[in-house]
Amino acid sequence: MKYIYYVYVIQSKTDSRLYVGLSKDISKRVKAHNSGQVFSTKGFRPWKLVYQEEICERTEARKREKFLKHGSGKEFIKKILKNKT
Repeated sequence: MKYIYYVYVIQSKTDSRLYVGLSKDISKRVKAHNSGQVFSTKGFRPWKLVYQEEICERTEARKREKFLKHGSGKEFIKKILKNKT
């Protein structure tokens, strides 16, 4: 069975910080962030989903997640968010 993985970006509604993650069930994962179940995002709730990508293979999704968390990947996210407003 093949899964679809989601690489996602959520943004804190309190201070606009961004968090990049990976999940098979994006709605369940965002709920976990907002209910305080994720240690690294617990103190910055509430969160809103601002970007997502669907990727068919976990290894590729993990590579994309790592890219978006650093350097030019962060710039890519900022550019997308800037164009949304």
